[in-house]
Amino acid sequence: MANPNIVNVTDIRGKTAVQSVGTSATAIVENTAASGKVLKINSLTVANVDGTNAADITVDLFRNSVPYRIASTISVPADAVLIVIAKDGAIYLEEGDSLRCTASANEDLEAVCSYEEIS
Repeated sequence: MANPNIVNVTDIRGKTAVQSVGTSATAIVENTAASGKVLKINSLTVANVDGTNAADITVDLFRNSVPYRIASTISVPADAVLIVIAKDGAIYLEEGDSLRCTASANEDLEAVCSYEEIS
């Protein structure tokens, strides 16, 4: 099934996903193939919960087994927050796409993603 025409939607649901970011690329939000939905990513923030050390974050849009970097090895200082995607920079996940996060240090970073599920 193709992505829905977002002019003629029947349902929009606000959602929030959270993730303790590890050192392997892991989807925080995924739009499965043939879902009949499009996901509008409104915001993605990454907080460094380590009180001492900085950690790097990489975020990619994973499409057709190819990672397209949205942010690449950006340092997040200790006890700081990085806004990776802001509402005015929203992106859409089509069917089969996912938004993945990878950290340089295991569980030092936590991600929060606000998005809309549109069908």
